[in-house]
Amino acid sequence: MAIRGLIFDVNGTLADIHTNEWHDDVYRVLSNLLSYQGILLDANAVKNLYFLIMEKQRSASGERHPEFDVVGIFREIIAQYSTDFTRRLPPGKLEQLPLLLAETHRAASRYRLQLYHGVEDTIKQLFPNYRLTIVSDAQSAYAVPELNAVGLLDYFDPFIVSGNFGYRKPDKRLFERALTEMKLPPSEVVFVGNDMYNDIHGAQKCGMKTIFFKSDQGLQKKEGVKPDYIIYDFPEILNALRFFEDQ
Repeated sequence: MAIRGLIFDVNGTLADIHTNEWHDDVYRVLSNLLSYQGILLDANAVKNLYFLIMEKQRSASGERHPEFDVVGIFREIIAQYSTDFTRRLPPGKLEQLPLLLAETHRAASRYRLQLYHGVEDTIKQLFPNYRLTIVSDAQSAYAVPELNAVGLLDYFDPFIVSGNFGYRKPDKRLFERALTEMKLPPSEVVFVGNDMYNDIHGAQKCGMKTIFFKSDQGLQKKEGVKPDYIIYDFPEILNALRFFEDQ
């Protein structure tokens, strides 16, 4: 079996990341930052608005697996609570402010970001011989900078992020979008992920072979879903590919 491309999930597969979007300190930071823009909301109000608008976005989407737009959340907060001071800000600053708030929200909620053991060396070995792509449930506001921060961004093309589409894995459209941009049939692509439902089930619906990385994150079991290969250490991907190519 000829394998020409691999698609990877990011968080829980390539990157070991821990965030806590519920922590009150996250919204204290955002409240303080908003005050410099003329928007006076206490931390609890910012927190409530954040999750209320997120849920409103998801409910209005009509998708089975809806995704939210984090920049859109902060754009709505600004639109609702702008003051005369806010409206006098330089146009360029106002335009970039929702993105800045989204980045600040992620930065304040993030406690750990590092690669799993052997990821960088393994990706470097794969890169000359395979087309490498990302399909991630995330927001572009932070998914792309985070992959850059761990030194892997330049190895992947395309970079499919659910926040740009309004729906999440296991929606097969994300996987199909990746295959289309890779210009490869599913029979020549392997998906590597850490969630048995979102990653493995989703990729299998599109006809791809799958490698389940049993990391410390993601759904570990799903009735009726069985990956084609299981790894416990990231470099074992090389063994999995030899297994597929010998079939």
